[in-house]
Amino acid sequence: VVLAKMDGCGAEAALEALTKKFRRVPLALRKSLTYDQGKEMAHHAELTRRVSIEVFFADPHSPWQRPSNENMNGLVREYLPKGDDLSVFSQGYLNRVAKALNYRPRAVLDFATPAEAMAEEINKLRTGVASQT
Repeated sequence: VVLAKMDGCGAEAALEALTKKFRRVPLALRKSLTYDQGKEMAHHAELTRRVSIEVFFADPHSPWQRPSNENMNGLVREYLPKGDDLSVFSQGYLNRVAKALNYRPRAVLDFATPAEAMAEEINKLRTGVASQT
C-alpha cells in the first residue's frame, strides 16, 4: 500500500498526489489502477499520460470489483478511522502506516508480507525473470 497526503480533496489534488507516488513505482509494475466513481479521478486521462498506468472504473455500488482495495481500506481504517479529519495526519505518519501494513504477513501471499512480494517482483525485473502472474 502507498498512502499519499493530498492538498485538498478534489481532482487536481488527487492527480498531483498520485503522480508523485506512482513515479516511485518501477514502470514495469505500473499496470493498472481500478477506481470507484469518485469525482476526484476526473483527471484520470492525465494520470495515465503522466505515469503510464491504465485507469479502470468499477461500476457504481460494486465493491466486489475492487476486492483488494476494499480489504486494504479495512486495514487502513485500523489506523485512520472513518470520520477522522485526515488533513491532520502528516505524510510521515501516512508513511509509517503504509510501512506497518506492508510488513504485515498476508494469507493470500502464503504469509509473506507485501514488502517481500514487491521485493521479489522488483528482483525479477532486475534479473530479467518474467513474472508468473
